[in-house]
Amino acid sequence: MAATTPPLRQDSPAITCVKKLAETPNLNSIPSNYAYYTTPTEATASDPDDSIPTIDLCLLTSNDPHQKSKAVQELGKACQDWGFFMIVNHGIPEALMKAILEATDEFFNLPEEEKPEFEPKNVLEPIRYGTSFNTAKEKVFCWRDFLKVFVLELLPEYCERTRDVVRKLLKGISESLDLEEGEIGRALDLESSLQIFVANYYPRCPNPDVAVGLVPHSDHGLLTILIQNKGGGLQIQHQGKWIFSNGKYKSVLHRAVVNNEKTRISIAMANGPSLEAVVCPPSKLVQNEGGIRSYVPMKYKDYLRSHQCNQLNGKAMLKRVQIQD
Repeated sequence: MAATTPPLRQDSPAITCVKKLAETPNLNSIPSNYAYYTTPTEATASDPDDSIPTIDLCLLTSNDPHQKSKAVQELGKACQDWGFFMIVNHGIPEALMKAILEATDEFFNLPEEEKPEFEPKNVLEPIRYGTSFNTAKEKVFCWRDFLKVFVLELLPEYCERTRDVVRKLLKGISESLDLEEGEIGRALDLESSLQIFVANYYPRCPNPDVAVGLVPHSDHGLLTILIQNKGGGLQIQHQGKWIFSNGKYKSVLHRAVVNNEKTRISIAMANGPSLEAVVCPPSKLVQNEGGIRSYVPMKYKDYLRSHQCNQLNGKAMLKRVQIQD
């Protein structure tokens, strides 16, 4: 006999944080304004025909020309076909990643009265705490609380470790696009680029088949490095585009799902250019792709502000800056 889904509650309480809602005594169904999917099958994911690619950072930085060339080709294929890949031998200590996840859990378990000081007045404030994505624009909310930190003096070791991983990946990506090894890093002034630390908290959910942790979307910026606890829940779609490569490489559409057994925590380190940088593909790359630009050049600060001020909706932001035929 098939399991039945608990009916949704029709009341719509004031939105403060999902954690507080999830801890409501005897909660066995979610409010209707958290039901993102109309049928449980919409939340179902299928296994890909091919396994998600894995990039070995040691091989990508190898002194052996053959090993490095092969790794660069594999990285380019992963960017073009998937827009997503796992990284091994990245050099970030396991203890550091564990400490970051534990510190994140400690923050979300602070008393609720201590959190409002981190609620933002605008989307570019250095520290932002909130729920869903943008409750001012949304009619249906994500089953998610978040903390965003524009990393400056904060988290210095994790910041530098992830920046080093991005630095090495971008060298390989540049080569895979037939550019000079450091061309993307130089063009975006990687050493002074913006990093945003995003901590996501997805508590247990009584209706995981209709709720969503984070709606399908693609990230702003350049590369996002993500770690998570053992809760799982990140799903990707096998299609998309990436502005800086003029559409050749993908910015994958992905979503976060929730479950009714355990809390999921993920840490995303978004790496982009400086806020004042104008983002556009290098001239050489445009020439290699037929001399036609696919996207309007835009200052990253303006792109980021527009992305954060609107409702999260697939690749809607990319479409706003796409040059129409």
